Amino acid sequence: MRPGGAMVEFSGVGLRYGPDAEVLSDISFNLQPGSFYFLTGASGAGKTSLLKMLYLAQRPSRGIVRLFGEDLVAMPRHRLPGFRRRIGVVFQDFRLIPHLSARDNIALPLRIAGVGEEDLAGPVGEMLSWIGLGERADAFPPTLSGGEQQRVAIARAVIARPQLLVADEPTGNVDPDMAMRLLGLFEALNRLGTTVVVATHDIHLISRIENAQMMRLEKGRLSDPTGALRYPPANRA
Repeated sequence: MRPGGAMVEFSGVGLRYGPDAEVLSDISFNLQPGSFYFLTGASGAGKTSLLKMLYLAQRPSRGIVRLFGEDLVAMPRHRLPGFRRRIGVVFQDFRLIPHLSARDNIALPLRIAGVGEEDLAGPVGEMLSWIGLGERADAFPPTLSGGEQQRVAIARAVIARPQLLVADEPTGNVDPDMAMRLLGLFEALNRLGTTVVVATHDIHLISRIENAQMMRLEKGRLSDPTGALRYPPANRA
């Protein structure tokens, strides 16, 4: 990525599935390194489709997408896995590996990155404690509640300190106190330099992050493509 350049660049992007009408049209925006964005919009507005392009699960039908300074539309598929390892993703449906414990699900990105087993216990243990699942470390996903699975999915997404974090309704299955705790985790990661994009319907959640910016999708188009709408700092007293 060139010095001073955007981490993510969308220019004139459109997306359609098969012969149907576009679900996203004329999407253009830049995300700067270290920024924090909320993506909002009604159900069906195209939020999940936009996130899929951000985490490289979907290529656009038209337009230009650059990530870390490189054109992803023209990039050979064999190079995509290396880019994906620089992105943390929190999926709406969690996508935990059912035969791995909570501990091993969280440790997976570090193992893929080549971190030795002797160096895993500390950060994984700290993450389990942070999300309140220290006593459930050996539990398998089918035995966890929806909220517990969500917390494991978030911990897995952030543990390797990705350059870009993409989260789709990350607090939808947890209580308000845990939602604030998880948001604090995203904020701490952002302060370390990670660019964060969170799709959410929760306006209260949006108001908690100082200097966060918002993009809103309406019927497949961005109503605030520059992210100029800022929320005032939250009262953290």
